[in-house]
Amino acid sequence: MSAALAARSTLGTALTRYSRSWGLWLMLLIAPIGARLFVPRGDGTTIVISIADQLPVMTSPVIGVCLGIVVSTLLLPAAYIYLRANTNRRQPWQIAEVTPASRVAVSFGRFAADVAVLFGALAALNAAGIFLATLILPWRAFDPLALSFALWVIAGPAVIGLAAIRTLFDAVPLLRGALGDLAYLVLWIASLAAPSGTAISKSGFAANMLDFGGFVRPLIYGSGLTEPNFAIGGAEVKPGRIAIDAMAGLLSPGYLPSRLAWIGIALAVVVVAGLIYRPHRARNRPSLAGRAGKLLEARRAPAADPRTPAAPRSTLPALTLFAAEFRLIGAGRLFKLLAVMIGLAGVFTDAMPLLLLLLVFALTAHAGRSESAGLAALTRALPTGPWQRRCAFVLAGSAWAALIALPHAMVQLDPAILGTAAALGGLAAAAAAGLAAVSGSSFAPRLVLLIAWYGYTAS
Repeated sequence: MSAALAARSTLGTALTRYSRSWGLWLMLLIAPIGARLFVPRGDGTTIVISIADQLPVMTSPVIGVCLGIVVSTLLLPAAYIYLRANTNRRQPWQIAEVTPASRVAVSFGRFAADVAVLFGALAALNAAGIFLATLILPWRAFDPLALSFALWVIAGPAVIGLAAIRTLFDAVPLLRGALGDLAYLVLWIASLAAPSGTAISKSGFAANMLDFGGFVRPLIYGSGLTEPNFAIGGAEVKPGRIAIDAMAGLLSPGYLPSRLAWIGIALAVVVVAGLIYRPHRARNRPSLAGRAGKLLEARRAPAADPRTPAAPRSTLPALTLFAAEFRLIGAGRLFKLLAVMIGLAGVFTDAMPLLLLLLVFALTAHAGRSESAGLAALTRALPTGPWQRRCAFVLAGSAWAALIALPHAMVQLDPAILGTAAALGGLAAAAAAGLAAVSGSSFAPRLVLLIAWYGYTAS
């Protein structure tokens, strides 16, 4: 099979699979919502994007830059969730991975399908931005070409890079699970933090290469300030607006070459992914993950005895259900060891971030197991229904959080610490259960809660 034919066949198969996914429509809805929230209008209904503590004057290029910020802060994590959830579902690996076609060609086919889907989301965002611009700009200032140019120059390389990262993670068995999700979270946070140091540096190829999201230079270059500071979020702003020549930033020295360079890097990553691709196959020998997994597993259950009589009905079914959920969340030797270590660390310092990080992985793992299609159907036949089990799961998550935070609360003589820990643990458990029920796996809740954990620790 020729490389071109393999890439085209893989592209068609992947696009067909994407077209049948309801998650695609949810991702496309992010576009108008993001455009509504991230284009600053000064009426308190949008997320603040400010330069030198002032809102920018709205022009078509500035709106395009604001939409580019939507991509970096909102669309990229959501798109990663969608792409990874799609590839983690059951697929005909037995057919696709025995083909004699080049792995590089197959990787490029999947990469092209991902890019096509993400470009569709960008097109929806572009249309939403143009519609919004007609509402907030004078007719003479309305320039859809400038708006579209700003958006696609900023966001195009970013989504192409995301598709390349997804292709690379799918090629390496170690990055196909939770470790890959954590690695992407680190990369996403780094992509937002790295360009902040280039705000005061002279525009050039090397400086602009640090800005993977691509929105910092267009936002600050045309401000006319020697040391401009910018803020995205809920910052306080001063009265008045500052004029921004966003088009000058887009055409600043080294900016456009840096965006092209990121596209080149993405293509190189896809080639590497094809060269190092390892098939999805059962392991015939112990691996590092298998040996490390023994630390995570609970003690092996004894063999079933068919002569054992049925267990008597519990007199306190609600308490029994809570105890079962509590035990299953804390299953595994490593969880118990880390819980004890974090509890002891609370004697000396506030270990709440570590506590929540541990619970993110434990809660999402158990929620993913409980909400899988086969087990969810089984739990519907139990005397306690699925919603009772989910409520017990939330209470058990709160109990684990309060238990681990107990040493810190005792040292500080502050019972409010227990209440805070229990509330945060309950919220995390509720989010994990809800997202796992919708997605049917632990992937989406894990990444969403990791992003929420980062927001909590950074606040």
